[in-house]
Amino acid sequence: MRQKDIYKAKKAWQSAEAILIGAGAGMGVDSGLPDFRGNTGFWKAYPPLAKLGIQFEEMANPEWFTTNPWLAWGFYGHRLNLYRKTSPHTGFQILFEKYWNQNTPIFIFTSNVDGHFQKAGFIKDQIMECHGSLLRLQCLNQCGHPIWEVDSDVELQFNPLTLLAEDPLPRCPRCGALARPNILMFSDWGWDQKRTSNQHEYFQAWLEQHKKTDLLVLELGAGTNIPTVRTTCEEVFETIGNHFVRINPREAESKIDNVISIPMKAMKALELINQSE
Repeated sequence: MRQKDIYKAKKAWQSAEAILIGAGAGMGVDSGLPDFRGNTGFWKAYPPLAKLGIQFEEMANPEWFTTNPWLAWGFYGHRLNLYRKTSPHTGFQILFEKYWNQNTPIFIFTSNVDGHFQKAGFIKDQIMECHGSLLRLQCLNQCGHPIWEVDSDVELQFNPLTLLAEDPLPRCPRCGALARPNILMFSDWGWDQKRTSNQHEYFQAWLEQHKKTDLLVLELGAGTNIPTVRTTCEEVFETIGNHFVRINPREAESKIDNVISIPMKAMKALELINQSE
């Protein structure tokens, strides 16, 4: 990393009249959330799945809610409990203070399903969760009941040796069928997109509103394995953006021109960029 790239990023941060935040899984690592990059990180977080030889791409499949709902909810219930108990790191606070204290318009486009941007203070019309949210549920039988929020007092219990969840499992309040998280999984044809589609309308309206401003695209911890956040940030930058800062400890490189690449974790990079001197 070159010091002048930090300086360039700092200048873009200071001059920005609006900021689009593109956040991937790397944004949550500094908060203590597990890194599912490769089998090593995933199996370290879930030893029972390591014993079974189940990879993340296999486990993150809606088929488990039909074939083994206790394992499915053991996996997703553990993640839900973890996301709720974990506090967003100081990088989230830096972003929120930029919006709240400095009146800088900010929109978040994220693939994360942990709800941490909401926990940090951002409101619903500032966020698009392109893969949905683990804090929302939908009916597995698609009975027509609208997507609903998980009750704040619900904490799923599971056997740590097997990862199997204990009854009762979450169920649809309308028809009583099993519920599943409202997140986009692999090979997922049953995902209810209505909530994310509504967020997409907010996103498009925000871009239209700020297309003639000094717009900074700030990408945080978004990898190439599932490139939705990266490609969206690149498209916005090439269409209406003025500056593009990509922060990623492993994949900071870019195939497009004029990208300020910073090979660091999100929290540390945000602390450096936000320094006044």
